[in-house]
Amino acid sequence: MTAAPVTAAAPFPETKSSDKPRVFASPLARRIAADRNIVLDRITGSGPHGRILRRDVESAAIAPIAQTTAAQAETLQAGTIQQGDSYLVANSQMRKAIASRLQDSKQQAPHFYLTVDCVIDNLLEARKALNVKAAEGIKISVNDMIIRAAAMALIAVPEANASWEGENTRLFRHADIAMAVAIDGGLITPIVWAAEQKGLAALSQVTADLAARARDGKLAASEYTGGSFTISNLGMFGVREFAAVINPPHGCILAVGAGEQRPIVIDGNLAVATVMSVTLSADHRAVDGAVGARWLQAFKGFVENPVTMLL
Repeated sequence: MTAAPVTAAAPFPETKSSDKPRVFASPLARRIAADRNIVLDRITGSGPHGRILRRDVESAAIAPIAQTTAAQAETLQAGTIQQGDSYLVANSQMRKAIASRLQDSKQQAPHFYLTVDCVIDNLLEARKALNVKAAEGIKISVNDMIIRAAAMALIAVPEANASWEGENTRLFRHADIAMAVAIDGGLITPIVWAAEQKGLAALSQVTADLAARARDGKLAASEYTGGSFTISNLGMFGVREFAAVINPPHGCILAVGAGEQRPIVIDGNLAVATVMSVTLSADHRAVDGAVGARWLQAFKGFVENPVTMLL
């Protein structure tokens, strides 16, 4: 939008040498600058005799981050904190792809959330015993056991192993579990195919290999494309509980929190146990609430009685 033509420039009054130089601007330019918190003395006017016009203020409002002025440089060198100090980082293609997928997921998939607490003392003891007996180079993690329990629960409750496709709902025959791995600049979800067919030792090797190659950027597209279910574990960061955004086209994602000592009641008596909170985010188009609840019940059973997931 162009400014109204100026028919005549007002004469500039003289300023005292001891005064700060006066900024000459049109009344409209001053009003716009005041509304948008724009400092006029940092704008170069394009009107007669350097007068600041409306278009100058509007251009300043949409301009990219300005170069640091001499006064600002002195302030920075002095170590003074500036309000609103910031800088821009270009978004990578990966970051853009993640943002697009998650935005689509939240906009299109009607999420619902179910949370249960799992007592994992038996699981921790079983893991310790298994690692003592495991072959050299095998180290089973809590996450490996969670993946195994999730896979077994998907086979026990196959209706939860689903994906919405508009005219149809796809039901998967295997527990193809994607595990979220944080990498530089984003997140990737390598897939453990047919996880229900892998023992804990095999799972340990597969997950360690996938995570290492994911961080090194050496995964093939076929290793992180597809799958039927996602697990996101933030327990290693001390996060107690969270709800994750569904990873499309999957119908569910399980958010796993940290195991921590909590007071619980057992047979009417107060006790202390290691408790892990997990939250299932489900796409209500493909998975009903009762199905999600049955899946969590099955998962909790495998986690709290780990010997059953070895059968």
